[in-house]
Amino acid sequence: MLRRRARRAQGDGAGDGDDPLDAAQERRVRAVLALGGVPQADLPDGVQQVRLRLLERAAKGYETPRDVSAWAAVVASNLAMDWHRAKRRQERLGERLASLRQHEHPSGEDTSVLSLAVAQGLDDLPDAQRQVLVLRFYADLPVRSIARELGVPEGTVKSRLHTAVRALRARLHEDEVV
Repeated sequence: MLRRRARRAQGDGAGDGDDPLDAAQERRVRAVLALGGVPQADLPDGVQQVRLRLLERAAKGYETPRDVSAWAAVVASNLAMDWHRAKRRQERLGERLASLRQHEHPSGEDTSVLSLAVAQGLDDLPDAQRQVLVLRFYADLPVRSIARELGVPEGTVKSRLHTAVRALRARLHEDEVV
């Protein structure tokens, strides 16, 4: 349904060449959504939501974001936070791990234990800390871009990152994973 709405917003003759997200941006959006706790089954809808928001910006006459990839990652992160707030954290833990696992390379026991511990550690973080951690270390956005896109000072992003990394590290040491 979202795909049809996005195509309608593009025009009746829209084809794959009119996609506002390139393949790399789509992979980044999927990854940000997955790391934000959105289950694998809901990832296509999340990607379509990002596309739709980009198309809506254009339809309203807004300027194209300077860095579409960063903008899309932040929108995806916000969508993940919205979804995360609506669901209980424990129900999603297994789905998050499944979405993080690469299908081509089966992970060993150590990697599985670390993945589980990191996912649980991310679940324990406050939403704002989890958001900046995912945007900085997975989406690989610089602090300046995160601050600009979230509308907060760079110092706030740095503080949230520092606190989140410290809490995650403590969690991993407490669980004797690292």
